[in-house]
Amino acid sequence: MSQQSRTRPSGSTTALNEAYDTALLDLDGVVYAGGEAIAYAVESLNTARDRGMRLAYVTNNALRPPDTVAAHLTELGVPADPADVITSAQAVSRLIAEQLPPGSKVLVIGGEGLRIALRERGLEPVESADDDPAAVVQGYGGPDLAWGRFAEACYAINHGVPWFASNTDLTIPSARGIMPGNGAAVEVVRIATGAEPQVAGKPLPPMHRETILRTGARHALVVGDRLDTDIEGAFNGGVDSLLVLTGVTDAAQLLTAEPRHRPTYVDLDLRGLLTGQPEVTEVTDAAPAVGVSGAGETAGAFGCGGWTAYVSAGALVLDGEGVALDGLRALCAAAWTDAGDGSCTRDAGKALAKLGL
Repeated sequence: MSQQSRTRPSGSTTALNEAYDTALLDLDGVVYAGGEAIAYAVESLNTARDRGMRLAYVTNNALRPPDTVAAHLTELGVPADPADVITSAQAVSRLIAEQLPPGSKVLVIGGEGLRIALRERGLEPVESADDDPAAVVQGYGGPDLAWGRFAEACYAINHGVPWFASNTDLTIPSARGIMPGNGAAVEVVRIATGAEPQVAGKPLPPMHRETILRTGARHALVVGDRLDTDIEGAFNGGVDSLLVLTGVTDAAQLLTAEPRHRPTYVDLDLRGLLTGQPEVTEVTDAAPAVGVSGAGETAGAFGCGGWTAYVSAGALVLDGEGVALDGLRALCAAAWTDAGDGSCTRDAGKALAKLGL
């Protein structure tokens, strides 16, 4: 099933770690949360690697350089090398280097990860608009980034200097909860200048290109927890994706996903890498209510495991019993088919309550 026409999660008779040569893994909400490993993540990743799957860690966070991220993963129990980590700082630095001559000065509004990535591409990081920069690059600089840094960006951009951003995630998870991300900081500069940056990070193509160039993946699987970055990035890159429900996206949000946000596979956590995925099938002998749908309702019913899902009386309905995740997969098929190219607006409250989701 093509991504553009996806109306249900896909099945796989082969374990995903065998079906794909490389996993492109998001970090926050997938591997760890608040710096601590998510349940089952360490065991699952080590098993997938031992079975021959290449693991690459792809993050929109431009603050930490790859060696710091790799050291953190290793401390958590998932051995990683700096070469296994791909950051939006690397992607945006390549984007800048393709447009400027070697040795060009770049005004950095962000952290050390950006500076290291720029030097890797033969560019010179500078700190002031008075340093005659040829470009401005903005990336997440941590919670203590001074307000004056945004002023420096504005001074340069208002003089016609091109502006780049590592990513535009509005929020970022922390140990204490959700905090403003680089996208919020980008909005400050956008409002003050009226300019638009060139953006490299997920879900845009420069980030996916960076991961493929650095990993050499031939058959990659994107693994993430966010529909608007991880899953949309896979959609834009033309590769399959696995959504895990350990981070930002919950079951209700998944049901309302529009085509570019619909993952290939859905699982609870990273144990999904080690197993096949059940088929979601169209059911032809479903409950009578399916055949009497009201105006504007679809007449399809979909089954997975012991569950059957369909639309009736303006709501998503779920019959049967079994593994909750199979019920969610069936509901996805009913919701996505009903929505077509849009977003499902049917009431799913009772159906999700039946699953405890």
